[in-house]
Formats: sequence, C-alpha cells, structure tokens
Amino acid sequence: MNKLFATLLSTVVLCAATSVMAADDYNAPPAGDKQYAACITSSNKNYEGGNEKSPVKGQTKAQAFCTCLWNETPDDFKGSLAKFAETAKGKAINKTCEKHSDWGN
Repeated sequence: MNKLFATLLSTVVLCAATSVMAADDYNAPPAGDKQYAACITSSNKNYEGGNEKSPVKGQTKAQAFCTCLWNETPDDFKGSLAKFAETAKGKAINKTCEKHSDWGN
C-alpha cells in the first residue's frame, strides 16, 4: 500500500512540475499577430494592472496573459482572445492564464 501511495504521489508531483515548466515555455506569438495585438489592446483598455510586471521575465501582465491565451486556445480559433476568455468555454483557460500572468488575484 505504501509503495502504491509513493508511486501515485511521485506521478502527481511530476505532472505538477511539468505543468509549471510548460507554462513558462509558451511560444511567443508571431510578430504582427492580430489576435495577440487585439488581446493586449482589449486587456489594457478594459482591465486595470495590465502594464504591471508579470512573473514572466520581460512581459507585462497583459503580455503574459495574452501570450498564454494565444497558446492555450485551439489552433483554428479565429475570434477575440480576450472575449473568449470571458465565455463559459474559455473559463478554465482564463483561470490558467490569470495564474500564469499573476493577474486577477
């Protein structure tokens, strides 16, 4: 029983560590990406604190948030990232990206 618990605990810790590392390794949106630029504009216009430093080196909270959204939405998504984050379907992604950017706490 203890061996099973230790294995389960090890798996959980490994998954948590992998999730944290993946969040720090988001791909940067391509230069000039319209969805990303619109997300930054919308986030800074509609929410406070977007220009504050985020835990992601070299990014503001809005930049880290929108980079996360850009990476977490499906590849074929064509709409507004900021609006998607406010939908029922985008709620989990929004929570992930708020945590990633240290925004919304």
